[in-house]
Amino acid sequence: MTLRGMIGPGPYKHAALALLVAGFGVVSVSLVLSRLDLGAEALRLCLQVSVAVTVCALFFAYLFIGRISEDRRQMAEGEQRFRRAMQDSVIGIAIVGLDGRILETNPAFATMLGYSRDEIEALTFFQITHPDDLQIGRETMDRLKAGTAHAFHFEKRYLRKDGTPVWAHLAGSVIRDEKSGRPLYLVSQIEDIDARKQAEARIAEAETRWNFALAGAGQGVWDLDMRKGGATYSSTWVKMLGFDEGELDGDPDRWLTMIHPDDRETVAEADRAHLDGKTPFFEAEFRMRHKDGRWIWILDRGKAIERDEEGRLIRAIGSLTDITRRKEIEERLTVSAAMLADEKERLRVTLQSIGDAVICTDAANRVTFMNPVAEKLTGVSGEAALGKTLGHVYWAVDEETGHRIGVTRPAIGGEAPSDQNSRAVLVRRDNTRCSIRQVVSPIMNERNEFCGLVIVFQDFTDARALQRQLAHAAAHDALTGLANRSSFIRTMEELVEQSRKDGTAGGGHQFMFIDLDHFKLVNDTGGHAAGDALLKRVAEAVRGVLGPEDIVARLGGDEFAVILKSGSTAGARIAARSIIDAIAGLNFTWDGRSHAIGASIGLAAINPDCGEADEIIARADAACYAAKAAGRGCVCVAPDGSITDHGSEEPKPLAAAS
Repeated sequence: MTLRGMIGPGPYKHAALALLVAGFGVVSVSLVLSRLDLGAEALRLCLQVSVAVTVCALFFAYLFIGRISEDRRQMAEGEQRFRRAMQDSVIGIAIVGLDGRILETNPAFATMLGYSRDEIEALTFFQITHPDDLQIGRETMDRLKAGTAHAFHFEKRYLRKDGTPVWAHLAGSVIRDEKSGRPLYLVSQIEDIDARKQAEARIAEAETRWNFALAGAGQGVWDLDMRKGGATYSSTWVKMLGFDEGELDGDPDRWLTMIHPDDRETVAEADRAHLDGKTPFFEAEFRMRHKDGRWIWILDRGKAIERDEEGRLIRAIGSLTDITRRKEIEERLTVSAAMLADEKERLRVTLQSIGDAVICTDAANRVTFMNPVAEKLTGVSGEAALGKTLGHVYWAVDEETGHRIGVTRPAIGGEAPSDQNSRAVLVRRDNTRCSIRQVVSPIMNERNEFCGLVIVFQDFTDARALQRQLAHAAAHDALTGLANRSSFIRTMEELVEQSRKDGTAGGGHQFMFIDLDHFKLVNDTGGHAAGDALLKRVAEAVRGVLGPEDIVARLGGDEFAVILKSGSTAGARIAARSIIDAIAGLNFTWDGRSHAIGASIGLAAINPDCGEADEIIARADAACYAAKAAGRGCVCVAPDGSITDHGSEEPKPLAAAS
């Protein structure tokens, strides 16, 4: 080690050198004087001075050297502490040259970037800095070189060895030369703040989503902070009321003045209940005045999030939602519900009052409603019927076939017309029956989905009996109960048509025309009452000798007609003879007087070649006329050919008594 190095730097180094030089100078002077021719006294004095000066110089040199050694020891300890702190620090520390080279770094910084110390000290700061943040380091370096800055701190991204970025906070200063002030190098402290940055990014993202969600839902946010002395409102909140952003901030009680007078007490009660701890949240619906003067409905929800030791409110946060549209819809629904309730009541009264029976079912065919008439006709009370399937309450069968009349749902997507049936019979649970007329109508919703059925039915027993009576009267003779002329002619025409279709040869049926003999005398002597009574007896007699399949009709007056189902002419003659005998054998007495009558009969075949019905009747009538001409009380068979007024071929009468 050189003397300069041992003495050390600074003013101590210069003072020690001056003393040593002075000591050597005194010794040199003493040596020179000893060679000069001086007196002993003078020489002694010079030596004494030289010794004194030398001793003083050596003493001061000792003091200075001791101080320098102490300073060097303290400097070594300081450097050791710096080295130790740098090595053990959890924060990265780096010494960087003005050219950006990393002169020295600690393990924390190397570990942060995934390098070893040797690897990272071979790089420059520009090589490990994220490309987007290089300008930040260059600008800082330029300011430090120019002397406009002595310290720095900023945030930037480094690149780890694997290429992934990491955020760091840099703080440091420039080390300058003591004499010239020239910058020598930089000492930087690098703190890993990547986790904080990621957390801030997540918070920012969550806040962005939250703000978007609130804005999208039309919700405004308010924040009451008593430490700051006022309330702040989000932009959505103030825009909701028509104000500009920040226009309502400040006075925490201003919003209360904007509440509708009729709603203030309700809001105040909800506020007190929450502040007193009675409710976990503050929630109220009320009207607030818009800046343009109109009233809008608001849903306000909030919560006290901080209180002091005495329970006084410090901070509360909440949200406002514009529910004007919902309130308008609710009001319309309320009006609609009231109108629907009125309409339902009118419908109920109507259904209770009408004479028709009504049963309603749901989509599962369960009874949902029965009016009193339906209860009476079915014999089941509405209370007992509700919820039961329709078959437990209502069972209808066809009057003619006896088969059940089903009530089925319409096909999906198909039309749903009403089903009417005028020949239904209601079978009650006690097996009694009544004729009904029913109309089954499906209930479809707005989506054309089946929702149930409405069955409207009436007691049609009397009407059905009257219909049967009218139908019987229209087709039967009122006096004798036999088929009348019109119904008989229709039947005759149907048989003729059927005979043509079947092509039956030789006569499929036989037509018989009957005319009473001596009937006019009974009318003239006994009156019409006697004639009517006798006609009834004749009808019974004719009906009594024929089979159940044969058709008997009264054509009018004393004329009767028969259609024999048997196609045999011989059989027809036998039947005609039986009728003549039965009529002749009637023992008719009126007002104590006996009356005897007879009958003449004409026969005509019904076959494919017989012509129309009126032609057949005409031939039979002509045959009957021939029978009367032959002496009455006999049977004549008409020829198969056409008939004229006294045709070339006369009907042939059968022999008959009387």
